Amino acid sequence: MHQIKVNNEYNYEVDKNENGLVINGATVAADISALNESTLHIINKLQSYNAEIISFNRSEKTAEIKINNNIYSVTAKDQFDILLDKMGLSSLNNVKVSEIKAPMPGMVLKVFATEGMEIKKGENLFVLEAMKMENIIKAPADVTVKTVKIKPGDKVEKGQVLMVF
Repeated sequence: MHQIKVNNEYNYEVDKNENGLVINGATVAADISALNESTLHIINKLQSYNAEIISFNRSEKTAEIKINNNIYSVTAKDQFDILLDKMGLSSLNNVKVSEIKAPMPGMVLKVFATEGMEIKKGENLFVLEAMKMENIIKAPADVTVKTVKIKPGDKVEKGQVLMVF
């Protein structure tokens, strides 16, 4: 599932299932054809649309899309971004980050970052297993890892400092 925001005003929940695209719980039976790498032709409910991707930023999950000569600003959140929001880690993007703490008790499965490593915002830091779910914890900002205080197999408590930047 993805949460899509258009022009910082309109919100949509978008998913795929065996019947096609699902937007806000309703299945959309659109005919979508790729004309080239950045242009699509869409027919939905007997209406025709030409969609062109003007710009796309994969790391920030933003795009500008031109549909029938109207330009729309689009921001997307995937299931990991939504999870970070629920855990309260998304607010760390607005402040200088000096450390990352365990959002919940669990066990460290993998550690991707090493001391001295320069990490870009959104890159994976480590995987934390909690309540039989694997949670990929990503860098909240562009950081340089100063200290890694965990290793695979470590059990951590909520609020425990796991990395220092």
